[in-house]
Amino acid sequence: MHSSGVPIDTYALCSSLTAASSIKRGDAGQVFDEMPLRNTVCANALLSGYGDAKLWTEAVELIRKMPALSLEYDHFTLSAALRACAGLAAVELGRADMLMEGISPDGVAFVTVISACARTGQLRLGIEYFESMELKFSLKPGPEHYSCLVDLLCRAGELGKAWKLVDEMLNKGHSSCTVPMWGALLNACKDQGDLELGKLAAQRALELNPHNDGIYVLLSNLYARFGMWHEINHLRELMKEKGLRKDVGYSGLKSQIERPESM
Repeated sequence: MHSSGVPIDTYALCSSLTAASSIKRGDAGQVFDEMPLRNTVCANALLSGYGDAKLWTEAVELIRKMPALSLEYDHFTLSAALRACAGLAAVELGRADMLMEGISPDGVAFVTVISACARTGQLRLGIEYFESMELKFSLKPGPEHYSCLVDLLCRAGELGKAWKLVDEMLNKGHSSCTVPMWGALLNACKDQGDLELGKLAAQRALELNPHNDGIYVLLSNLYARFGMWHEINHLRELMKEKGLRKDVGYSGLKSQIERPESM
């Protein structure tokens, strides 16, 4: 600990900040405010506790006052800020403070913020962040970013645009089509009742990973919507043959597809 330039007492205090913020709303904030020497490490510890306790408003307030306390943001602060904004369903709230305040976001940060936009229904903002990767930050989007974008479009009900994006990627020989991407399309097809496109998405996903039980569950849900019980039984037999344990029942099934996340 000494080698990092942060005294051991500071680490002990930071641990108490994290614990206090997770237990009682006002305790940790009061301790932090009364500290004679406040630093970014302790601020981040408090942010971590606020996040665990889902005290999103308190987290955003702390982040906003850090510059006035001469505390610099680091990548942990950025991650905590994005998590807090997603929790508040207000990515826009911290946009200038978090991405533009002396921090150059990396690929992980964009996965975080685009995923947050998807979860909070902010389609325009999510697309803007995606496009800014190359235009403003000279970052080339990878498979995980395209998966986030497809998920963003699907959650916003823009199934046609999501398919158009995937088609363009395939026509260009793009290798970024991933199982989570196809899973997001399949889930959207299930929600919107598009049987043929849903079957195609499932086929493409299983070509990439034949043992992904979540794809079978999503496809089963799609079949159930159309009363295709014979096909569901066939899926169940296929899963048994492959040694997959997830049962594909007829109702109450939840997607097992891992959507793109950061935080």
